[in-house]
Amino acid sequence: MKKGKAYIIGAGPGDFELLTIKAKRIIENADCIIYDRLISDDVLKLAKKDAELIYLGKGNTEGGLIQDEINQTLVNKCLDGKNVARVKGGDPFVFGRGGEEIEALFKNEIEFEVIPGITSSISVPAYAGIPVTHRGLARSFHIFTGHTMENGKWHNFENIAKLEGTLIFLMGVKNLDLIVNDLIKYGKDSKTPVAIIEKGATKNQRVTVGNLENILGLVEKNKITPPAITIIGEVVNLRETFKWFETENLAKKILVTRDKKQAVEMSENISKRGGIPVELPFIEIENLKIDLKDLEKYKAILFNSPNGVKAFFENIKDIRCLANIKIGAVGVKTKEILEKYKIVPDFVPNEYLVDKLAEEVVKYTNENDNILIVTSDISPCDTDKYNSLYKRNYEKVVAYNTKKLKVDREKVLETLKDIDIITFLSSSTVEAFYENLDGDFFILGDKKIASIGPMTSETIKKLGMKVDYEAEKYTADGLLDVIFK
Repeated sequence: MKKGKAYIIGAGPGDFELLTIKAKRIIENADCIIYDRLISDDVLKLAKKDAELIYLGKGNTEGGLIQDEINQTLVNKCLDGKNVARVKGGDPFVFGRGGEEIEALFKNEIEFEVIPGITSSISVPAYAGIPVTHRGLARSFHIFTGHTMENGKWHNFENIAKLEGTLIFLMGVKNLDLIVNDLIKYGKDSKTPVAIIEKGATKNQRVTVGNLENILGLVEKNKITPPAITIIGEVVNLRETFKWFETENLAKKILVTRDKKQAVEMSENISKRGGIPVELPFIEIENLKIDLKDLEKYKAILFNSPNGVKAFFENIKDIRCLANIKIGAVGVKTKEILEKYKIVPDFVPNEYLVDKLAEEVVKYTNENDNILIVTSDISPCDTDKYNSLYKRNYEKVVAYNTKKLKVDREKVLETLKDIDIITFLSSSTVEAFYENLDGDFFILGDKKIASIGPMTSETIKKLGMKVDYEAEKYTADGLLDVIFK
């Protein structure tokens, strides 16, 4: 079998948008992705459907796997003929141990390529408003690992303490007492400013500022945990003037609860409006195989959701079979998706309800005409009622299922801690959320609830929650319009 190729990729710090264009292209096409704990969750969403995802994380706070095992997994997957994206936070050659992985590949005569990433040693301080160099304050910067060597040896702090410029320690929280005490021991002024940046360039970034004399006390008081970067030097004093990210980070943190495929677009729109999206899907949309061979018998086809449109066109073989068939759509978003398939709907009711769609089609059809409604397994679509009311033959085809997801309760609680607003775009999502919390809504505290429309709002209220925002236009964008008004 032909050997695969390995790509040693730096994914940058926590902000997904700092991923390079080249890295994105390779990740999208990789057969296998081996990743660590420091990359953004959004990176994995780039993976193709059949890509193998392997988590090989290691860090101060989790047992992790030894580097030899990571190296061997990388080699084995390439020997299996797979093109492998080895994705790591920051840059592979700045304490990323990318060189050791390349040595393993070289020994096995496996082709490789290195895609540099934006190193956290520079970018994370920038997100905290701290330049690593600045005229008159620091003409150099020096980067060190905060770990001791495997043989227990430590840095030569007698020399380090004499260095001018900015000192940067990566992964140094565990050994911060050694770093601080040795710097002071060998002559560094105890009043030298220090900043520790936790979870840099992410929505959970937190910065603690002090000096060599008091930083250990602040670490204990603030319960600082890895991953964190330590910056030592006069440039830390520029933070109050230069900080920008945390100000932005005070924006609304909005929970996106819809299907993960749909969540991407909504999250992008939240970010564009200045909010911070947090994704935690509670439902999953599953498109079904449906028989569409007798479409010519219908005088009209009605779509009551964007998902129905997508599922329908996954199954249709020849779009010309829709000629002379009237098309109805519920809502602006369903209309927009139809137009992407070059279908302009004949009518869109003012109210985004399948009942209104069934009523509106009467204007475009005659008694006893056949009408097809494309819907989901849980949609309130009563064809018997429509047949009786409008003297037509309504049929429905279930094009997709909506599956409620069981989410780990601890994950739900951990995610909710930092959330300001929870969005619900369907009644089924509300119900899934309710079931995951076992109805315990007291833990929501003062968090706001946002609903896409009256039907979803009714479900929210029925289950004991209060609706704080309701969309005037019943779409995801319409809901965000109200939230950000």
